[in-house]
Amino acid sequence: MRGKFKITWEDMQTPENAEERRLRESRERTSHWKRWGPYLSERQWGTVREDYSAKGEAWDYFPHDQARSRAYRWGEDGIAGISDRHQYTCFSVALWNERDPILKERMFGLTGSQGNHGEDVKEYYFYLDSTPTHSYMRYLYKYPQAEYPYAKLIEEGRRRSRKEPEYELLDTGVFNENRYFDVQVEYAKDGPEDILIRIRVANHGPEAANLRLLPSLWFRNTWSWGDAGPRPHLRAGGSNRIDLEQPYTAVKHLFAEGSPELLFTENNTNMRRIFNFDDGAEYVKDGINNYIVHGDHGAVNPSQSGTKAAAHYRMTIAAGDVQTVRLRLTDGDVFLENFDEVFDARIHEANEFYSNVLPPELGDDSRNIMRQSLGGMLWSKQFYHFDIKRWLDGDPGQPPPPPERRKGRNKDWQSLYNDDVISMPDKWEYPWYAAWDLAFHTVALALVDSDFAKEQLVLITREWYMHPNGQLPAYEWAFGDVNPPVQAWAAWRVYKIEKKRRGVGDREFLEKIFHKLLLNFTWWVNRKDADGRNIFQGGFLGLDNIGVFDRSAPLPTGGVIEQSDATSWMGMYCLNLLAIALELAKENSAYEDVASKFFEHFVHICHAMNLFGDSVIELWDEQDGFFYDVLLLPNGEPYPLKVRSMVGLVPLFAVETLSADILTNLKGFDRRMRWFIKNRPELSNHIDSSPDPLGGEKRFLSLVNKDRLRSILRYMLDENEFLSPYGIRALSRFHKDHPYVMNVNGHEHRVDYEPAESSSGLFGGNSNWRGPVWMPVNFLLIESLQKFHYYLGDEYKVECPTGSGKMLTLWEVSLELSRRLTRIFEKDEHGRRPVYGATEKFQTDQGWRDMILFYEYFHGDNGAGIGASHQTGWTGLVAKLIQQAGDGGAS
Repeated sequence: MRGKFKITWEDMQTPENAEERRLRESRERTSHWKRWGPYLSERQWGTVREDYSAKGEAWDYFPHDQARSRAYRWGEDGIAGISDRHQYTCFSVALWNERDPILKERMFGLTGSQGNHGEDVKEYYFYLDSTPTHSYMRYLYKYPQAEYPYAKLIEEGRRRSRKEPEYELLDTGVFNENRYFDVQVEYAKDGPEDILIRIRVANHGPEAANLRLLPSLWFRNTWSWGDAGPRPHLRAGGSNRIDLEQPYTAVKHLFAEGSPELLFTENNTNMRRIFNFDDGAEYVKDGINNYIVHGDHGAVNPSQSGTKAAAHYRMTIAAGDVQTVRLRLTDGDVFLENFDEVFDARIHEANEFYSNVLPPELGDDSRNIMRQSLGGMLWSKQFYHFDIKRWLDGDPGQPPPPPERRKGRNKDWQSLYNDDVISMPDKWEYPWYAAWDLAFHTVALALVDSDFAKEQLVLITREWYMHPNGQLPAYEWAFGDVNPPVQAWAAWRVYKIEKKRRGVGDREFLEKIFHKLLLNFTWWVNRKDADGRNIFQGGFLGLDNIGVFDRSAPLPTGGVIEQSDATSWMGMYCLNLLAIALELAKENSAYEDVASKFFEHFVHICHAMNLFGDSVIELWDEQDGFFYDVLLLPNGEPYPLKVRSMVGLVPLFAVETLSADILTNLKGFDRRMRWFIKNRPELSNHIDSSPDPLGGEKRFLSLVNKDRLRSILRYMLDENEFLSPYGIRALSRFHKDHPYVMNVNGHEHRVDYEPAESSSGLFGGNSNWRGPVWMPVNFLLIESLQKFHYYLGDEYKVECPTGSGKMLTLWEVSLELSRRLTRIFEKDEHGRRPVYGATEKFQTDQGWRDMILFYEYFHGDNGAGIGASHQTGWTGLVAKLIQQAGDGGAS
């Protein structure tokens, strides 16, 4: 990762433990402990990067059925896999139960067109543990002993309608009578490039079962695309050793316990199978698959050399038994001599590290949830390589891509060049970074590795990521889409988390990212407020199908939507940059001027939220006491879209208090602010003030004043509206019996309350902001309530829940929302976790019930997990909520 920030571990208040020492050595670049990690994707097939079709049909151009036979261009995938940080060398686990039609080398799932709710992985795997340097990692995969039902899953997924639930692997019956293997893969480092691997296979079935275990090693194919450099080789170095001949890392051997059969082939495309073209190649990517599954002895190289290899173990495992295989990927010549001692030490050190992260007063269940969420976030790192210009031009020696692509996807992003380890939303469903997801990831990651969190935030703003016009890349399906501008918020939060933990903040990081965010802020102002009215139109802004229309497409009515959420996000952006500027101004007075700019810009946005244009139209609806989007028709007539949704709650995010000590110490900023208040009386009523308990006067900046706050919270805290037992819904439950309906040109457009998966075809039907609970916006609501409480104090109370007669301070409301969110994952009085809903296997089975999945979003009524099952990115924020609860609720 590019970037390096100046904070020494001497600033820490407690002596560093072994893992903290490794983090320091990584930061100082004295030892490269992060050179190897879980950087393999769970899915490389079906991605935009691998799509060279004319019309951008990524799922169809490179389907799962081709993945075993076709060399990838931009990355690699595998089960429980690791690689070096540039993914030259890869290791993962392959399996065969002697019944499947193919080796299990990668996770299977339905594509966007096959699933009744879009793409969906159909496997059960769990990221159980990881340290930040990946000195210790643990992963669990549950592999059926019956034939894996590929065809059945596809057929049933296509048959079901959007109104039906998804058909899951457990529904097929392959786990009946516990006829499955637990495959646990652990890694422990004895050095930056000395990695011990322990694979334990447990048979949970009622009788003995056969398994083929194939720990696999291969090189990413860099030679087929015209890249310079020598071609690497793998060779047998004895009965239990594979030697690596490669210039990229220091690793030179893979040792394998016992005397497994060593199999070799090439990581090249099987041209005969994929393209019906005989290129004369004897050994190709699916050679080991064909040898194991079909008995094709000619498919593997008898000279035991190639660019892909596996150690083949034949196992017969008795019912209830466990068999263990040990391997070592190393830069040395030692194999088993200190193997168990290293594992014991790394496990002890991992526990020691997390003892400083997890609040000591947490119960065992909460500790398990928090540690798995953080472990999952660390496992969700992925090497991501994408050069848009080369992708559009095509590679030397390859057929040129269809010319239509030059007018298609991402054609305007030819400056983008990605070649880094990045935190992914979900390495199967979303194996690509997303700008606003990533910002939330960093807040949770800062609890364990603030260096990585800072590097990620800076990376997304670097010149090879950021467009020359200042836009941040959204995600690979459309880098030009617009995500909410939450990077400044994340940078400020990461800075404060690290400062609280270490006692000193990384001002170099804060200053570096501040200047880049100035470019992005300017892009927003110039591109999304074209009329200069301080009212913004950002498109769907990550909220997918929340609106009446697809807000990123031309409207069937014509005109534009003046967006309450886009305008509020920009108000929040102003306040975040204001806070950063004020912090930097403490040591450099030059930042006082730019702080004044963001103060004044915020006040203008605040004014525009109430009065914009000559027609004096309000985003705030006085009669309802709620914020709505307003549709401006081509004739200029305003039409409020009265859908009670998260769009009307986003204004709460823009809130900040300027304490008296800031104003006292930053006299230039204070002087300019007082001038503005005095000379712009029409705007100054948006700035509240009160005596600071420590002396002087504090100023309050918010898009929502005290009276409107009370009105919004009346809706938000109503259990018949937004308040779910498990957090705040994205859409009010009011719309269950009162759907919003609008007729345009004879077509009905409507918004219904849908607490689970979407029945709408918008955005492929694989996302739903029409009723479920989403962790990131809930987290921002909790933080905002705490900020409101900081200014308004204990005297300001609201009814929570609405109609209950129970009056709470806003701080107490924030704690109540935190409890409801963490309750999603916790065992209730019956030992059941809401996240698993009615899935009995996860609720009652000893081998499943403590394995936590962190879903993309959650059922608005019962808390069951929905969407991507390994969204340990922003759902990993639950770790911060648990940590805050253990720290008295402090943010």
